[in-house]
Amino acid sequence: MLTPQNRLRDFPALAHMAYLNTAAESIPPLCTHEAIAQYVRDKNAGMRGRVAHYAAVERCRDISARLLGLAPEEVSFCSCSSEAYNLLASALQLQSHDEVIITDLDFPAGATVWLNTPTPPLTRLWRAQQGALRTADLLPLLNERTRLVQVSLVSFLNGHRLDWTPFIRAVREVAPRALVSVDITQALGRVVVDCAGADCLISSTHKWTLGIHGGCVVGIPKHRAQALTTRAGGWYHLENAFAPDRFERAVGKLGAASYSVGMPNFVALYALNASLRYLADIGVANIAAHADPLVLRLEAGLRALGLQPMVAQDPQQCSGILALQMDRSAEVHAALEAAEVHVMHNAGRLRMAVHGYNTAEDVARCLEIFGKFAK
Repeated sequence: MLTPQNRLRDFPALAHMAYLNTAAESIPPLCTHEAIAQYVRDKNAGMRGRVAHYAAVERCRDISARLLGLAPEEVSFCSCSSEAYNLLASALQLQSHDEVIITDLDFPAGATVWLNTPTPPLTRLWRAQQGALRTADLLPLLNERTRLVQVSLVSFLNGHRLDWTPFIRAVREVAPRALVSVDITQALGRVVVDCAGADCLISSTHKWTLGIHGGCVVGIPKHRAQALTTRAGGWYHLENAFAPDRFERAVGKLGAASYSVGMPNFVALYALNASLRYLADIGVANIAAHADPLVLRLEAGLRALGLQPMVAQDPQQCSGILALQMDRSAEVHAALEAAEVHVMHNAGRLRMAVHGYNTAEDVARCLEIFGKFAK
């Protein structure tokens, strides 16, 4: 995907390390750095800089929509995925007789909000088998009371990539009233996002998108705008924020626009606009074509050492993440860090993430360290 020359030009921080931790934090390309500097220059124009700020938001909306397969008016931004899910809860106003399905592979932001509403719905847990979610296990959980099914396209925990088509078909056939929300944080920018039929798409901005903290992309198709309009206070998402009747009623914008409740985090959106355009110029499909074989090489190398990833990769539909539980994980992590091989370590779990800027040498360096402990 990247030549050795333009890789080091665009990502100079990678000159002396094998960075396999993008599922936690990405390394932004230099164009993202320049976008942040441009924000500061525009900010220094004072109020006049707002013209450039709002223009950057619209450019970011356009490129985000393109990568999500939505229209620009179906995409908006908030500060993080946790905020997005709390706003989604305000839109749904679920009651105790409603049911929500979550999975044990989901990040807490998408799973825990339903446990903490004023009138918590009944929450049903779709459990993974051998690290993977099977549609057959979902079917008994679906019924006429199911109001929401919350999933991740790619699991932060182990890299499982949801088999989307049979999943969405099952929901629509068995629970036609249910809405489907999908966290694409561990997918956007790394795999081609094709979640046809989803009602809400949510992604943070500091992982595979190569952006920075403080942003979240929210996508809601037009036909779901009415059902998924937030009921939060604020001003930026209101039609009548400064109208004469503003102290008598709050008239919200519909759908995705309702998730931008306050002043945008302009610097995060400057950065995201630059990073998404960088990824789009390369092509997400090209990124996958480069990185997927590296993931499979890493998986094969780990298995050859007697180490079993938490879930097997599908060669036809890879994600960017491999994870495993192992004894002496803290020692392994320390050895990897000492060798400038960066992975995630948490509660005995080691997680490797392979993006378009990774190389075969990165994989080899990682396997070399694992090999010392496996032996």
